[in-house]
Amino acid sequence: MNERVSPRSYEFANFELASDGTPLRHPDRPRARYRPFAAFRHFRELLKDKENTAEVFKIYDALPSARFLSRVRAVTLNPQGEALRESEPYLPPILDDHDALRKMPKGSVAHAYCDFMEREGLSAAGLVEESAKSGSPSYDDLVQWFGHRQRDTHDLMHVLTGYGRDALGEQCVLLFTHGQAPSQGHLLLGYAGSLHLKRLVKSEAPVMRAVRQAHRTGKACPTLAAQSIRELLACNLSEVRARFSIPDPHWYRVCHHVWRQEGVDPYDLLASRADPGMLATA
Repeated sequence: MNERVSPRSYEFANFELASDGTPLRHPDRPRARYRPFAAFRHFRELLKDKENTAEVFKIYDALPSARFLSRVRAVTLNPQGEALRESEPYLPPILDDHDALRKMPKGSVAHAYCDFMEREGLSAAGLVEESAKSGSPSYDDLVQWFGHRQRDTHDLMHVLTGYGRDALGEQCVLLFTHGQAPSQGHLLLGYAGSLHLKRLVKSEAPVMRAVRQAHRTGKACPTLAAQSIRELLACNLSEVRARFSIPDPHWYRVCHHVWRQEGVDPYDLLASRADPGMLATA
């Protein structure tokens, strides 16, 4: 399970350039360091406040994937990737232009995305601000472009999969993301977070079935970061789910049903059952 980042992979990356001269990895970008103890420390902080998104990005930084550069290379260093980077250099302005998105057809991914973001009071720019709190420097390279796309499509994953922003929904999206782009950060957040839920909320809800279904769905779905997001937004949501092999999140819905039968609000799960002392010492 322990992934180590090879120094040779970074040395090789310094010489790989896109046609416009953008390096795969900027030579000034520090080598990723595998720091599991730091990741666990940030995970403990996140347990105290699940809205503290900055801790999530710190966990990702502490658990770099040895295969990340290979994924960036596969998406970017080809004609399709270069065309995608030219048409979509940065996603937040596209995703936050709800006036333009609302002009797309009814039933489209764009309308569902706007509904979700407006209902939850979210914006793509807000997620950018949270990621900036991690303190990671920026570099003009393909690694940054791809990393930003993975970050900026997080809420789009909620929309496509049908998972909400409740505690279980977030675990499911994290494991869907691991299926798309494996990293130990997603595994830690997804499975450890789910086990923490089971510990805090004694229930018959099939939490682990729900997160395993999300994990399998992510593996079967094409990598969203490699898709044209503009084109995806214009498509019918049901058709996209069928084309990408995204099923109804059955076990997630079963969990919500069971919790409601037990008198627990799925969207206020931790607050309704959590012992503050347990959160502080978990």
